[in-house]
Amino acid sequence: MAPHATGPAPELGPYTAPQPPVHPTAERRDTVVLVDSDRTTYTEEHITAKFTYRGAQVTREGGDIKVTPTKEEFEFRTKRKVPKLGIMIIGLGGNNGSTFTATILANKNHVTWYTKEGIQVPDYVGSVLRASTVRLGTDPGTGKDFHLPVCDLLPMVHPNDITIGGWDISSLPLDEAMRRAEVLPYDLQRQLVPLMRGIKPLPSVYYPSFIAANQGERADNVIPGLSKRDHLDHLRKDIREFKVANNLDQVIVFWSANTERYSAIIPGVNDTKEALLASIDASHPEVSPSTLFGVAAVLEGVPYINGAPQNTFVPGLIQLAESRRAFIAGDDLKSGQTKMKSVLAEFLVNAGIKPLSIASYNHLGNNDGYNLSAEPQFKSKEISKSSVVDDMVAANHLLYKPAAQMAKESGDPKAKPEHPDHIIVIKYVPAVGDSKRALDEYYSRILMGGRSTISIMNECEDSLLATPLIMDLCLLAELLTRVQYRTTPEEEFMPLYSVLSLLSYMLKAPLVKPGTEVVNALSRQRSALEQFLKACLGLDNSGDLLLETRTW
Repeated sequence: MAPHATGPAPELGPYTAPQPPVHPTAERRDTVVLVDSDRTTYTEEHITAKFTYRGAQVTREGGDIKVTPTKEEFEFRTKRKVPKLGIMIIGLGGNNGSTFTATILANKNHVTWYTKEGIQVPDYVGSVLRASTVRLGTDPGTGKDFHLPVCDLLPMVHPNDITIGGWDISSLPLDEAMRRAEVLPYDLQRQLVPLMRGIKPLPSVYYPSFIAANQGERADNVIPGLSKRDHLDHLRKDIREFKVANNLDQVIVFWSANTERYSAIIPGVNDTKEALLASIDASHPEVSPSTLFGVAAVLEGVPYINGAPQNTFVPGLIQLAESRRAFIAGDDLKSGQTKMKSVLAEFLVNAGIKPLSIASYNHLGNNDGYNLSAEPQFKSKEISKSSVVDDMVAANHLLYKPAAQMAKESGDPKAKPEHPDHIIVIKYVPAVGDSKRALDEYYSRILMGGRSTISIMNECEDSLLATPLIMDLCLLAELLTRVQYRTTPEEEFMPLYSVLSLLSYMLKAPLVKPGTEVVNALSRQRSALEQFLKACLGLDNSGDLLLETRTW
């Protein structure tokens, strides 16, 4: 018998066989959608499209329901030139930030790696824009549906062209941050080290009261001093310098750092834009790091997206964004368990089945889970995850009694509407690392008082689901900065409203225009996004009616 080998394993050299083809989700295409219609025009600078927005106003008159169809004419104008885009990630050295950077660099440099299944090529699987399609219409030659990648509908930035930078309270360069995260396979990490070694996070804002105390050991890369006004000026300078140094046309700032505790909404502190700016000058303790970054982005005129569950967008920050016509979006990435919930709860309620309770348990071992082991930070996550079924429940008064009926039956004028019991548990289990386990039970009432139980066990690699969402949110936000609209030919074109609610598909607790309803149902969120992109081309979204298959 041959003796066992001793000493270190030999260094593996790079694979030298012919390179596999580029994955379809990472391909570059010169596709241009040309709409042959007098309602859509093309110039070198713009795509301009007229769109009729149809709706209905509904009132109850005695025992009758009166429906009045409405329509409003819109004209959308989209800039065709794709800018040079930079993304500044807050929490750049975290699991999501390092995985996002590694993914972009692997695709840009076509880094291939070996696993036990063989050679792997980089991709953007999991991206709605790059890895899903939209139905455009019917091919007259075959009679079959014609589908197109979502990213080919309108001119969009290719992710390989993104410039990445950002901040982190940890000073580790990104090659070491990638190793610490333990998300990507070794052979891929080994080849990415030279590409990531030179990327170092900028010092970040660190206010210990907003995140778990266990994060203090990582905080060796913080902006000095206690003045929040000085910190704001520092962040604004970072954004400007990043844009100039990389010759960028547009920058997007994305919060992917630790979940913060909720900020208290205090009159005179953060309830108006004037109060918020004054509170920053006074270094008020309820101005959170995520809100401070949001103010910096708004004042610099760049979009700001919150990928965590805390209430970053206090009323004062929303007002500030509105006054500056700056773009904001949030809150909290909707990647695994919550996305399933927004599908399954919608399915059950729409099927006439009444969920009585939804119990969600999950455990994870990455730094996100470590931070969430503190009660205030867990509370932020619990709130964002618990509201995901609210609009679906409220839409069906046959299954769930509205507040007025509950008040009448109970005699309590403040009674809340009927709602399923909704329990959420999150535990930190270091051994599972980034591979999060989620267990859900849906306990429902069915016909004649019967009961139904659906149980789901979901295992997902958290950062590999989150990374495509970060990319989609940033690329869509950039696109929406190039879309303007007007409702009469006499008007000047205007930017969209500051809160980018069209990004709701990727977010657990979507931020919407004050006074409007939140939509959590995944199918409605996806439909709204598709319809808007088509509207920018002057296309109606009536194809799913398929009248040609239902008429003579």
